[in-house]
Amino acid sequence: MSKQTPWLIVRTLIITYLISAFLLVALSFALYKFHLPEAQINAGVNAVYILSCLGGGFLAGKTLKSRRFLWGLLTGLLYFAFLLLMSLAQDGQLKDSLMQILTVLGMCALSGMAGGMLS
Repeated sequence: MSKQTPWLIVRTLIITYLISAFLLVALSFALYKFHLPEAQINAGVNAVYILSCLGGGFLAGKTLKSRRFLWGLLTGLLYFAFLLLMSLAQDGQLKDSLMQILTVLGMCALSGMAGGMLS
């Protein structure tokens, strides 16, 4: 691992969160315009997680060029860890069930790994 690898991962995570922000703005516009039911909003948020981590894993794989699936997996795990940390910082507790948390962890990790493998 070279000295610049951590900075490349940080840059990849920043871009991944920018992708998330763009997709969440699009989802909120759809919510405003079409009055989506809660089930579709939840599916949309899950799609944002998957697409963001897929893009982040793809970018990590393209940037680091070796062990692409591993860097994609790391990107997905770090994305999830930051989400979890921000959720804890907001209320000091987790409101979701353990099953929901593990599901989001799996979505982020697997889609990040898939993005790395596709790169």
